[in-house]
Amino acid sequence: MSRADDLAALRDGHAWVDRSDRGFVTVTGPDTFSFLQALVSADLDPLADGEAVHSLLLAPQGKLDVDFRLLRVGGEEAWLDCAPGFGAPLTASLTRFRIRVKAELTDRTGEFGMLSRIGADEGEEVSAGVHRVPTAWGHDLIGPRAALPAVRPVVDPDAFEAWRIEQGIPVQPNDLDDTTIPQEAFLDEDAVSFTKGCFIGQELVCRIDSRGHVNRFLRRFSNLQGDWPPVGAEVVVGDKVVGSLTSVAPADLPTGALGYVRREVEPPAAVELRWDGGRASAVI
Repeated sequence: MSRADDLAALRDGHAWVDRSDRGFVTVTGPDTFSFLQALVSADLDPLADGEAVHSLLLAPQGKLDVDFRLLRVGGEEAWLDCAPGFGAPLTASLTRFRIRVKAELTDRTGEFGMLSRIGADEGEEVSAGVHRVPTAWGHDLIGPRAALPAVRPVVDPDAFEAWRIEQGIPVQPNDLDDTTIPQEAFLDEDAVSFTKGCFIGQELVCRIDSRGHVNRFLRRFSNLQGDWPPVGAEVVVGDKVVGSLTSVAPADLPTGALGYVRREVEPPAAVELRWDGGRASAVI
C-alpha cells in the first residue's frame, strides 16, 4: 500500500498503527494511587481495574511537564504511556516527589509496546498481560512487546502523522512543551479535574478556569493554498503576526497543519502563512 492508501485506510477506520515508540512507565506498590492522585491533574479515584484516563503532570507554575495516559492495572499498579522520548523525563519528574512512599517507578520504554486500532473493534485475541484500552477512534492494545498480536494493515508513520494533524490531536514536543498552559491546547477538557483535591500546578489552571483566560489557542489549519509551509511558519492576519505553525503534514499527504493563534482570531478565519521563501493561505 502507498502512503496515500494508508491515509485513506485511517480515514475509513480500517487501520492499525504501531506506536511502540511511545514512552511507558509503571508505578507499583500499595501507595501507587494515593501517591499519583496528589500529583497529577486527573481524578484517579473513580478508575476501576482496566480503565484509563488522560492526565497531565504539570510544573508548580501550572505549565506542562508531561502529557500522558494512565491505565489502572489491579489495585496497586498503574501503567502510564506518553509521547516518544518522554518516558525517562516522566519517571524522573515523578521520582522527585517520591518521599516515604511505598511505590516503585520503572521506565518500561522499549519493553512495552502499543498498537492503535483506528476503526471498529475486530475482537482480536490478545495474550495475558495485554490490555485493551478504548479510545475516541477505536482502541489501543498495550503490553509487553513480545505479547502484542500480529495485526494488519499497519500504516506508515507519516500517514498516521497526517491523520493526527487532520484530527487536531496535539503531541509533545511538537504542539505541547514546557510553555503550554493546559487551556491553550484544550487539554483541560478531558485531562484536568476541577473537583478533586490539590495537585501540582492546580492554582494557575483553576484560576484561569474560574476568572481568567489564555492569550492563544491551538488551532487546525486546512484548505492550504500556495507553497507548502514548514513548521514555524508565521500566521498573519492583515499585517499582524498572530501565531505560528507547530505541526505540518507531509507535503505528499497535505491534510493541513496545527499551530497557535492569538485568542482574538476566532475560527473560522482566513489567514496567511509566511516564511522565508514562501507563503500560502489557509483557514483556521
